[in-house]
Amino acid sequence: QVQLVESGGGLVQAGGSLRLSCAASGRTFSNYGMGWFRQAPGKERDLVATIKWDGGSTTYADSVKDRFTISRDNSKNTVYLQMNNLKPEDTAVYYCAADRRIRAPLLSNTPAQYNYWGQGTQVTVSS
Repeated sequence: QVQLVESGGGLVQAGGSLRLSCAASGRTFSNYGMGWFRQAPGKERDLVATIKWDGGSTTYADSVKDRFTISRDNSKNTVYLQMNNLKPEDTAVYYCAADRRIRAPLLSNTPAQYNYWGQGTQVTVSS
């Protein structure tokens, strides 16, 4: 059983920053790619960023490129999402998720490819 616990969400003004953390337990964290997704009310859950199991490559949604940075510390079993220059449209519940495949060379933007999810953390950006 894998557990993912997000933290770091909150209320911030537009232009501000937040750093989300996702602590993992229950399996060898360093063998699996990780993703951050977000879901706004009434909308689908969308990919924000992914990071390969070894941290060697990352991908981002176009809407967050150059503002968000995903990283991981395998020694701490933790993945991070640094969010800068936040905008009201970034308001959503943010989820971290673990890829179902071991050491996958490429990560999917499809939620179905991720088999473990955190409980989510709310990010609210005021204008």
